[in-house]
Amino acid sequence: MDIRKLGNHTVNHKSMPSITNEEIEKEVMQLHQAVFEKFNYEMKYIRPPQGEFNSRTLKKCLELGYKTVMWSFAYCDWDENKQPDIEKAKNMIKDNLHPGEIMLLHSNSKTNSEILDTIIKEIKNQGYAFQSLDQCL
Repeated sequence: MDIRKLGNHTVNHKSMPSITNEEIEKEVMQLHQAVFEKFNYEMKYIRPPQGEFNSRTLKKCLELGYKTVMWSFAYCDWDENKQPDIEKAKNMIKDNLHPGEIMLLHSNSKTNSEILDTIIKEIKNQGYAFQSLDQCL
């Protein structure tokens, strides 16, 4: 994995609007510090857990040096007990492709692990390219 593409998602995956600014700082900076100590890399992007945010949490993350980035496509792939079948997942991903897409796929999805290689090739064959956030933003 290219560590330069790693973004923050907090330590404990708490809903940020439901916690205090002090707790947000702890959640974000504990992970930030751990990654820095292990890889000498300063993360700069954050995706709020559960996609939950408000103006206060966006401001706090900005104060901590983070740019909040959300996804433009996601599907119900996170529940390990409710995995879609392979064809349904592939079709959902392909049917929702769009320029500038930031795709959210969960790594704990058995279906995603089975289709990832194929779906990347199919997406590239349609003329799309995969880029880092630095390249896109």
